Amino acid sequence: MSLLAEYNLPFAISFGIMVLLAVMQLIGVGEFDSATDISGDLGLNLDPDVDIDVDPTSASIGGAITTLLGLGKVPFLIWLIVFLLLFTVIGMSVQGFADSLTGTPLFPWLAALIAGGATLPVTALLVRPLGAILPQDETSAVSLNSLVGRRAVITTGYSAIDHPARAKVKDRHGQTHYVMVEPHEAGSRMHESDELLLVRREGQTFYGVALSERKLAPTA
Repeated sequence: MSLLAEYNLPFAISFGIMVLLAVMQLIGVGEFDSATDISGDLGLNLDPDVDIDVDPTSASIGGAITTLLGLGKVPFLIWLIVFLLLFTVIGMSVQGFADSLTGTPLFPWLAALIAGGATLPVTALLVRPLGAILPQDETSAVSLNSLVGRRAVITTGYSAIDHPARAKVKDRHGQTHYVMVEPHEAGSRMHESDELLLVRREGQTFYGVALSERKLAPTA
């Protein structure tokens, strides 16, 4: 039974996404080490210094669901990769069983529905022992403002006035954050792999000075 067959289309797509996420994780593009990473991508300010009212009932329900699904036992991208891999394997198995039993595979949407229902509990079972053997990092939420004064590296594109570029910076706990950076000085331009010093922040945009321009020694 071929993964590329029409009746296996949902599982072929799932497998392709899983491979893409795994490659991103390996090269560091898909790292999400903290709430700040996600907030930066979504354009939200999840500053831990700001108080947010949360309904305890909804929080307890959400916590129960995440616990049931095994979320939080491993980083979310790892959980998603495991889910997609299992979805592919279980879906192919469902189609193979249906073909051997009736002589024809199920409709793709029906097989995907059955596979999805079976994959969720299996994923929850597998990520629990997986979370126990993965390296555990102590994480602490930090204010976005605490990143000002730290060194960063441009990871994608180039940074110019009104043209922010994605950069990564580590907080005092060693966690990696991804932020959007523009040059602090007019006429300055920073390129991919350039090191810079974050000197101020306005909203979700940070402003930095290239280390080479300030003749600062790069980090070891």
